Amino acid sequence: MQNQNYLSEEKIGRLMAKYALPCIISLLVGALYNIVDQIFIANASYLGSFGNAANTVVFPLTVIALAIAVMIGDGCCAFVSLSLGRNEPENAGRSVGSAIVMTVMSSLVLTAVYLVFSDGIITLFGGTVNEETFSCSKEYFFWITLGIPFYMFGQAMNPVIRADGSPKFAMISTVAGAVINIVLDPLFIFVFRWGMTGAAAATVIGQIATAVLAVIYLANTRTVKLSKEDFRLRGGIVCKTLTLGICSFLSQISLVAAMAAINNMIRKYGALDDIFGLEQYAQIPMAVVGIVMKFFQIVISAVVGMAAGCIPIVGFNMGSGNKTRVKNLFTRLLAAEACVGLLALAAAELLPKQLIGIFGAKNESVYYTDFALRAFRIYLCMVVFACVNKAAFIFLQAMGKAAESTMLSMVREIVFGVGFALLLPQFFGLDGVLYSMPVSDILTALVSAAVILRTYRQLSGEKPHMPAALQNPAELSR
Repeated sequence: MQNQNYLSEEKIGRLMAKYALPCIISLLVGALYNIVDQIFIANASYLGSFGNAANTVVFPLTVIALAIAVMIGDGCCAFVSLSLGRNEPENAGRSVGSAIVMTVMSSLVLTAVYLVFSDGIITLFGGTVNEETFSCSKEYFFWITLGIPFYMFGQAMNPVIRADGSPKFAMISTVAGAVINIVLDPLFIFVFRWGMTGAAAATVIGQIATAVLAVIYLANTRTVKLSKEDFRLRGGIVCKTLTLGICSFLSQISLVAAMAAINNMIRKYGALDDIFGLEQYAQIPMAVVGIVMKFFQIVISAVVGMAAGCIPIVGFNMGSGNKTRVKNLFTRLLAAEACVGLLALAAAELLPKQLIGIFGAKNESVYYTDFALRAFRIYLCMVVFACVNKAAFIFLQAMGKAAESTMLSMVREIVFGVGFALLLPQFFGLDGVLYSMPVSDILTALVSAAVILRTYRQLSGEKPHMPAALQNPAELSR
């Protein structure tokens, strides 16, 4: 009860700091796994832009694993918070048990699929831009695939641990894995010269550490008490958990679709370019766009962390009918996300040369640098809208508005993200790939504005809101 009173009575600013800050750090550190690999790969003279391009090819394949993990984890987090707000601890425990079982099963299936169809999957994501890139991609992908079960378990349990009232432990478990990765990367890449295998091995060892810490925590939970019976899959619990997490899944998996489209457009229209059509420069556009996406990933990790960290607060207060508190939190969150976007915009527009320098630009040709500067300034020119849009998606999800959240996410990533990535290059060549991002964010912002205003009106009304995920609590144990 102390935790429940805390979520409903403590000052909103303090709650955001307590829950959002650890979540931001967790996601930022989680994002560093792939980013740190790319930094060390890019600065290894024997890998360079070929290794960079390979990292870009494999990255969306790890996002697929992340998409499944966050669907289960974020859905469970929202469900647990809503259940505790309605004083239904038994459903909270069943959701956590189901989440653990679903994560283990899905991770093993995905690992098997990746191992069996690796060549075709790498080709699908643009790995055939040249022979050296394909070779590096295949090597990196194999070892990363072996760590998929550990990666997914750690990522899925992170929001579950937060929902149990331990955001600091969730942060520590992620930080521990990332620190191990950061320490081992230079050792494996520069000292042992294991190349792409070394980068992947460092990542997987760090992921194993995070997964082990999650297991230790789950054996000693604080608020949600688990029993053997909770690990039995129940249709109602599974359905409601996945429904609440579907937005997280779609926001990630649709990003994969957009990245697949972008990678293939880069390969297609790069081959038509006077410079990048040459064999020795063919990998540059893919490597550069991958770097820009990594910077964007850092920004979005902060944005998503801030919003996702508020899920337990939003869920509990919506479950208890405190809409005024939810509205105030929404306002503060949108303002904070806009500030993050402005800082990111300033960095992308004013410091692009310094940013690409981190990823080994000094070892590359002038064509690499010129394209990278153009990519940063065009691709991220509307990043403020991207930040506010993402925050709105997640906040709606936390309120139990799965339909609105899912709709917005699908419009942004599939309709606009994939659509413009395929359409604009036909008119603007490689630059069309870069234009697809800001155009998508502007149009999504217009749609989001209407949904945000509608949500404000609903939160200002007197009629209590019953989250769709909990309208029939009696059915959940079936």
